[in-house]
Amino acid sequence: MCGRYFQHRSSGEIARYARAVNAPPNLVPSFNRAPTQDGLVLRRHPDTGARHLDALRWGLIPRWADDPSIGSRMMNARSESITEKPAYREAFAKRRAIAFADGFYEWQRLGEGPKAPKQAFAVAMADGAPMPLAALWEGWRGKDGEIIRSYTIITTSAAPELSPLHDRMPVILPSDDWDEWLGETPAEPPQLKALLRPFPRAGLAVWPVSSRVNRVAEDDAALLERDPLAAPPPGLDDPPPW
Repeated sequence: MCGRYFQHRSSGEIARYARAVNAPPNLVPSFNRAPTQDGLVLRRHPDTGARHLDALRWGLIPRWADDPSIGSRMMNARSESITEKPAYREAFAKRRAIAFADGFYEWQRLGEGPKAPKQAFAVAMADGAPMPLAALWEGWRGKDGEIIRSYTIITTSAAPELSPLHDRMPVILPSDDWDEWLGETPAEPPQLKALLRPFPRAGLAVWPVSSRVNRVAEDDAALLERDPLAAPPPGLDDPPPW
């Protein structure tokens, strides 16, 4: 899954990388972004077709929802069911997007039972590039006229080498897939769903980090430092790419 991620680059850097044409939003970078917070999302403008980078709320709020608080539970959408779930199927057809991060966090359970301790890990692109995550967005209007634009991050089965951490991972979109995913190039639903595949382990850097990341209030660059007390599984202890 993807329940926490980090974005240490500025909005301007992400906008240039994504080739967005609009002025980038004034969104402060975060080393510990959580659901209900704003994140950077790339969308195709429905009238001009140009790429726009905007700040949207993480946690998709369906148009039919009575209460926007439902979004806190809709941070992720499973790739296998997005064409069937009422909350996602229209967005999959019409409102696909890319959420930009510099990486995400995942937790390995160190024992049995719900109270077993967990080791936190950071996952980033091996070359240190921004991480483009497949997303869906939606616009919600409250009874008082309030408009909230929100998004969810799509997940798929984890690459086998990452399964000690979790059986799911966010869908990372190579740049060659962006035009189809954003609707710049026509694609049928089967083609689009084929893009929602696990990203190869060889393209990722994975390393253990401090349990400080468990607390949303903790938000500083030291969260990405390797945990010197960790004993990670073989193959999950890369040097950070920056």
